[in-house]
Amino acid sequence: MSRIIAIHSFRGGTGKSNTTANVATLLAAGGRRIGVVDTDIQSPGIHVLFGVDQATLSNSLNDYLWGRCQIEQAAHDVTPSANLEGRVFLIPSSIKPIDIARVMHDGYDVGLLNEGFRDLIKGLSLDALLIDTHPGLNEETLLSIAMSNALAIIMRPDQQDYEGTSVTVSVARKLRVPRMVLVINKTPQVFDFAEVEDRVEKTYGCEVAAVLPHADEMMILSSAGIFALRYPDHPVTELYRQVATRLMA
Repeated sequence: MSRIIAIHSFRGGTGKSNTTANVATLLAAGGRRIGVVDTDIQSPGIHVLFGVDQATLSNSLNDYLWGRCQIEQAAHDVTPSANLEGRVFLIPSSIKPIDIARVMHDGYDVGLLNEGFRDLIKGLSLDALLIDTHPGLNEETLLSIAMSNALAIIMRPDQQDYEGTSVTVSVARKLRVPRMVLVINKTPQVFDFAEVEDRVEKTYGCEVAAVLPHADEMMILSSAGIFALRYPDHPVTELYRQVATRLMA
């Protein structure tokens, strides 16, 4: 049975898109067909991780939402390596300033996302559809969370993220998401990781899928590729694999 998985954070800069891209790639490495939708329409960026030049693309999620194409026509095979057993299909949001301005000014029919997600799963025979959400809580984010079989909330171990994550966890419980996990990212190496995990689980009454350390290699890569492919034996890659397993459980 196909799964819809939302990857969310209350604030920007948590590493949400990196988590989404790496989890999608590792799931594809296991032979699955994975879709990734960038619903961060006001500030899209996950296409960069997959090395996509939007100037070469004919359609985006925006085109589907504005009735210019079917959503399958906005899906692009971005499988990062021919050695992967599965496939990754990306539905990017447009990076064009005129398109972002139109979204902010005119909006769109959010209800089309529900229909579009179902069409993608069926049309591309997906095992899982990952939704890279817009930070915070807006209409499309709430819909994405409500539709999901699983939700990963990405947070950093700082006070602003603790407060924002509390809001997101509360909303997700009200929406009755079947499975919810927390991913603690960019954790300073000087922290006691077991203590951080225990504190977060007790604070929110929610499973922590992984505590990811701050990694210099991630900073050096600077979104110029998929970390799990560049550093397959790195401890962070193993933690991404752990997150993927928990979300598909």
